[in-house]
This record gives sequence, structure tokens and C-alpha cells, in this order.
Amino acid sequence: MKQDIKFNADASLLPIITKWQDWLLKQRLYSPHTLDAYSRDLAIFLEKVNPHKALSLDDLAGLEVRDFRRFLSERAAQYVKKSSMGRELSAVKNFFKWLDINEIAKNPAISVISTPRKGKILPKALEEDDAYNLLCEITDVAQDAWQGLRDRAILCLLYGCGLRISEALALNIGDITAQSDFLRIKGKGNKERVVPLLPIIWQCIDAYLAKSPYQLNVGEPLFLGARGERLSPRIVQRQLQKLRGQIGLSDNVTPHALRHTFATQLLRKGVDLRSIQELLGHSSLITTQRYTDVQTETLQNDYHKAHPLEKSD
Repeated sequence: MKQDIKFNADASLLPIITKWQDWLLKQRLYSPHTLDAYSRDLAIFLEKVNPHKALSLDDLAGLEVRDFRRFLSERAAQYVKKSSMGRELSAVKNFFKWLDINEIAKNPAISVISTPRKGKILPKALEEDDAYNLLCEITDVAQDAWQGLRDRAILCLLYGCGLRISEALALNIGDITAQSDFLRIKGKGNKERVVPLLPIIWQCIDAYLAKSPYQLNVGEPLFLGARGERLSPRIVQRQLQKLRGQIGLSDNVTPHALRHTFATQLLRKGVDLRSIQELLGHSSLITTQRYTDVQTETLQNDYHKAHPLEKSD
């Protein structure tokens, strides 16, 4: 049974909160469950923003930007998830907006506060055997042999160099040659980076070019579609969709997952984050540090599977 909601509010503020709840239920048609959640979120805010006194309407109107930010900082320090913090802030903003619309109280400081951004969810990295199987079997789902070799060369670039699909498909003839030890890539924000090239990558590209029905010149698109135009990312995505169904891989196996696999496997082998950041072309190390969360989760799963005490009663 849920506990009763206690608001850190004085006798003048409590009936105003009741009117807001009534408006949510009868005017906005919120479900009882959502009303309960919003009410509890507001109660948390009122308790945290000033636990030393029962708050009045004047207290709420006098809150400053730093008070709202301090509330969010305290919630973050308590390891509250960003999604939960965002929901709490949404309830608080809803209450203050209702106060403003009904000319009960006004506090412009709340409009300055942004909802905490959720961390991006990384696709699950493939195991080495699964990544290798993709490279080997991608040719089987193509209509023509040259298209299968093309798809293999593209996946090899994603997995072997950590390229984004857009970066791989933007390559032109002459960007990679048999003599190339490095590949110069222009990524997001026109940021340029240099990545090493494994010999197998050129071998896959050379095999594709040898079978391509098109005569290509330096500076023209490297990867072409069936009609001779620069290949669309959607074609690669569709080919992977076909293949993962055939070999029993999950729906999160996408072209971008191969880039994540590249980074995750380097991390497992002990490559430092700064080097991985440069290889991926991340402008901030914070973005690259997300891979440590993936690595930690993998380590935890492996630990629970392997340790004898996990199996004991």
C-alpha cells in the first residue's frame, strides 16, 4: 500500500496544491496513477528545496535559479536516474505553470531550468565470432556477387576502422589504395581524423572493385548502388536486417553497432580511452567514456556467470 503524501507546505499552500491536483484530474484528465506520481514528485521537491520550514506561496515565488539547480544537484548526488529527475522536474514545472496561468504566483526562474539530458543508449557490442560471421556471410544476401563484395567491404570499414556508415559511404575512389596505411576521414562538424588501415580492408575493397560493373575514376563515389549512384545507408541497413534474421542475431545489430563493437573490443584489449576517442572522432572524452559503462556491464555479467558462489544456494 502506498504511503500518504505529505507536502512540506503551510496552511495557506496546502489548499492551493489540492486545487492543482483537482485540475490535473478533472481538467487535464490525468489518470489516478499519473496524479499520484506528479503529487509525489512535487512533495519531493518541496521537501528537498527547503527542509527547514513549511513552505508558503511567497517562498515558492521567491525561489531563485540556484535553488532549483541545487535541488537537481542533490538528486543527482543521491544517484537518482536522469529519467526520474526529468519526471520530477516536469511535475514541478507543471505546478508552477498552473500557478502562473491562474495568477496565483509567478516565478520566472523555473523557466531557465532545463530537463536533465538522458545519456544515449549504446547498441550492444557484438561478440568477435558474431562480427566475423557478419563479414563472412553478408555476401549471401546480395542479389549480385559484386554487391555482396561491396557490402562486405563496407562492414569491414565499420568494424575495422570504427567508421560511421555515413563516413564509409562518403569515400571516393583514391581515398584508399593498396599503399595506404592510414585513412583520412572527415566526420561530424567537418572534424578530420586519421585511422589506421588493416591490410584486409584494402583486400575487401579491391575484391569489390574487381567485380564492379562500373568503371570508376578518381574522385568518384567508391561504393555504388545497383544503378551506379552513390550507395544509400538504407541499403546497407536493409542487407544487415536480412542477414541477422538468417543467422539469428538480435534487432540491435545495425551498421552503427559495428562501430560500437570496434570501440568496445579495443577497450577490452587495453587500448586507452584517449586513443579510442581519436579513432572514433569524438569531440569530447565524455562521449567515449560511455564505453566504460558497456565494459563494466560485460565484466559484471561475466563475473556472475563464472564465479562459483553465484551458483551456490
